[in-house]
Amino acid sequence: MAAEGGSDSMEGKEPELEPGVTYYRLEEVAERNSEKDVWMVIHGRVYDVTRFLGEHPGGEEVLIEQAGRDATESFEDVGHSSDAKEMLKQYYIGELHPSDCKGKESENSSSLYKSCWSNWIIPVVGAALLAIMYRFYMAESKLS
Repeated sequence: MAAEGGSDSMEGKEPELEPGVTYYRLEEVAERNSEKDVWMVIHGRVYDVTRFLGEHPGGEEVLIEQAGRDATESFEDVGHSSDAKEMLKQYYIGELHPSDCKGKESENSSSLYKSCWSNWIIPVVGAALLAIMYRFYMAESKLS
């Protein structure tokens, strides 16, 4: 069940929870994966997007496919607009429990760090390759 924020003093094993915030475990989110109940995690926040199914520009199938999971990578890969990111606030219901976040980081080799790198390194490398190819092409055309 969802945990309200508070301080747990169990020998420092449990991360401190922020008061007033509702926390959900990944197992709870995973149970919400049907057309009637669609929850997902994006950047450690839990969203209930059930009401948005019919309005999603990419179709409801896309959301249902990500239901009950951490959809951060898929959300970022699509390249949602700032308006779409702002819309998320309407569907926010709580945070992923900190202990689930830590377990995911070590298991997934810090996916947030990896996605940050890939968001800018791939376009930079692509632009550099295009510049080199263009320069090579221009040098060849001057010789002809």
